[in-house]
Amino acid sequence: MLHFARWKTAAILLVCLVGTLLSIPNLLPRAAFPDWFPVRQVNLGLDLRGGSYLLLEVDLNTVVRERLDGMVDAARTRLRTANVRYVNLATDTANRRMGLRVTDPAQIPAAMTALRELANPLTNATGQQVPDIDVTSQPDGQVWATLTEAGLRAKSSSAVEQSIEIVRRRVDETGVAEALIARQGQNRILVTLPGIEDPDRIKNLLGRTARMTFHLVDEAASLASTPPPGVMFLPGEREGERFAVRRRVEVDGANLTNARAGQDSRTGEWVVNFTFDSVGTRRFAQITRENVGRPFAVVLDEKVITAPVIREPILGGQGQISGSFTARSANDLAVLLRAGALPAPLTVVEERTVGPELGADAIRAGTISLAVGTLFVFLYMGLAYGLLGWFANIALLFNLVLMIAFMSLIESTLTLPGIAGIVLTLGTALDANILINERIREEVRNGRTPINALEAGYTKASGTILDSNLTNLIAMACLYAFGSGPVKGFAVTVAVGTVVQMWTATVLTRLLVSWWYKRTRPKELPVFQRPGLSLLERLRRPLFRIFPDGTRIRFMKAARTGLVVSAILSTASLVIAFHPGLEKGIDFKGGIEMEVRTPTPGDISALRNAVGGLGLGDATLLQFGDASTFALRLPAQGDEGAVQRAVNAVRGAFEQVAPGTRILRVEAVGNRVSDELFIGGLTALALSFLAMLIYIWARFEWQFGIAAVTTLVLDVTKAVGLMVLFQIEFNLTTIAAILTVIGFSANDKVVVFDRMRENLRKFKTMPLDELVDLSINETMNRTLGTSMTLLLSALPLALFGGDTLSGFAWVMVAGIVISAGSSVFIAAPIVLFSGRNRLRRGDDNKGGATAQRTAGKTA
Repeated sequence: MLHFARWKTAAILLVCLVGTLLSIPNLLPRAAFPDWFPVRQVNLGLDLRGGSYLLLEVDLNTVVRERLDGMVDAARTRLRTANVRYVNLATDTANRRMGLRVTDPAQIPAAMTALRELANPLTNATGQQVPDIDVTSQPDGQVWATLTEAGLRAKSSSAVEQSIEIVRRRVDETGVAEALIARQGQNRILVTLPGIEDPDRIKNLLGRTARMTFHLVDEAASLASTPPPGVMFLPGEREGERFAVRRRVEVDGANLTNARAGQDSRTGEWVVNFTFDSVGTRRFAQITRENVGRPFAVVLDEKVITAPVIREPILGGQGQISGSFTARSANDLAVLLRAGALPAPLTVVEERTVGPELGADAIRAGTISLAVGTLFVFLYMGLAYGLLGWFANIALLFNLVLMIAFMSLIESTLTLPGIAGIVLTLGTALDANILINERIREEVRNGRTPINALEAGYTKASGTILDSNLTNLIAMACLYAFGSGPVKGFAVTVAVGTVVQMWTATVLTRLLVSWWYKRTRPKELPVFQRPGLSLLERLRRPLFRIFPDGTRIRFMKAARTGLVVSAILSTASLVIAFHPGLEKGIDFKGGIEMEVRTPTPGDISALRNAVGGLGLGDATLLQFGDASTFALRLPAQGDEGAVQRAVNAVRGAFEQVAPGTRILRVEAVGNRVSDELFIGGLTALALSFLAMLIYIWARFEWQFGIAAVTTLVLDVTKAVGLMVLFQIEFNLTTIAAILTVIGFSANDKVVVFDRMRENLRKFKTMPLDELVDLSINETMNRTLGTSMTLLLSALPLALFGGDTLSGFAWVMVAGIVISAGSSVFIAAPIVLFSGRNRLRRGDDNKGGATAQRTAGKTA
């Protein structure tokens, strides 16, 4: 197995070389490469480079209402043409239908025929044309035209697709580079805007429907208290201003071909100049020709922005919109008109905005964490495993290079949790090397020659490596499926790192060991310290062992105690999880978090009074860092639209108290989205438990599967209890930490279980409690070694990773400690008690003593 054909060696080196070449472009800015060069780089997430993450929801109720309103106008015309007499023509939006009562029952068939002509044809799955409405009647003359489910789905899908295209046009018009606009779910649109300086302006542009229509003003109805038929009252630009405009749309803004901001040559005020297409030009000319001397209202989103009097016919298809415009508002309106009107309003249901300053701080914190974690892990492996540990460190370097290369190849987005994933990969990537090195030590102690020990170490560890890493991939798959935003980036990073590390640990280190062995042909492997060695030779060998070789602790004597103590701790954790309860983050309970920085040291009392006077609920404002930085938290608002109104109100209040205040970070999550995220997080946890139960049950006996999942549940409950005690927020990031703990914990259990299964075949008469103790002792250095590398990579995150990752990292640290103990005192006892009569039959003391002596001689 240590022999490598030349083509295999060349292939391995080629992979490393290509990975290095693909990673190098990330060290330079994209502008450093010529335009023709096909450079691929890892993209920085919004939390690192600054920008906004917006989740927009299309108001499908408006789509239904507009379809029904359109049916009402068309129904009047159709019924008038058919001479059908009717009353009570109205819409029922709740039931998605329009109804009327025919006064003469004999005319019901004619009325139904007229209403069926209002249907839009749809193509079903079999290719047949079907109507989008269903017309029914009752004996009393009531006739209903109801939107079908197929019609509703088609209308909704069309509205969402049209909204995506219009949002894309609007974003492109603002000049935002590398924006991402994508559909999410049935009626939501995800928009990521990297590096923007004014996210509030972009939100306003995206949220406005921007439907512009032209209506004649009915001056005779302007003084009426209620609008007469065919007329509606609309507000104007000024406070208290009201216009009576006819409902009939004379010219639709959809016929605009261009709109540009400019200044009126006579007055110097900002205006918007527009141009119609041929249809709009013809219609605009006809209306202005027939209504000279009458006011003509320009309506934008049910608000009259101007109502000039027609002085003369406008025949050229060009016009001008004037009002109280500034340069920015005129440009914004021009952008909206050029991009087109949305078919329905969009509401921002989730917002996460990070300023460029915080992004730079996050990069610095992530870089420090990565550098410190790498240094700690490298030193540990080199000192604990000597030359073989330094080979593992070389493989770890290429592991990082290949991770970055793969992420560059797919142009993945690196987020702050993604950096955390890279840091944690440092610890998990060495797990396979620790397994191999420990196996090699065992084979040397059992008297094998160096070449045979190396061969056996890699061969026997390969199955365990595969089993243990698959459990981690299961956890990351669940996290990716139900996570959101940056947490998905964490799942991808860890999953990629897991796959790459299996290759570097089992292939690349084997090649390095093969080269070393062929060059030196050692009489013994440098895995033990020997007396009388030179200083250089001592440094090539392990300098310490966490768990001394040959230790035989009777762990199962404390089996019942371990289970009882664990049950008590987990029960107590569950109790405090409900009362006083977990501190949910805004991901799961909704609300608003903002971080602001005033131009000078701020007056916290004045800021609190300004926010308190907004009536947004119990607001918490704390000084955060220096005297000019503050953190604000607001409770969940009434609805999704109220969340954005609250954010805008807070911005205005801060600006009044401290002009020049900058918004460093905004996280706003509506109630409905927070419920979905919470359910998704719990679903990810539940599915990870189920998937691991099935996998371990399939790979081992059922006793091992039950033991693993039971232990994982107990591990998670204890981690939750610590989160309550130390007031760590329960959010998507800590869900990621818990799932990572689950993956690591299952990984550790699989290693112990694999050794138990091996020993069950090896020592067929050894009593099960002795066999379990033997298996734990044999794998203890692997358990403690992997726990140590993970701790050394997680602690820098907790200490230097900043507030965003501190909760994540401390949950990881606690979970690592809990998982290491649970493998010994929970999982193993459960296997012992559940498998005593199934995994071992006919145990007796004599056979056990003989087997123990055999094990001692073999060791």
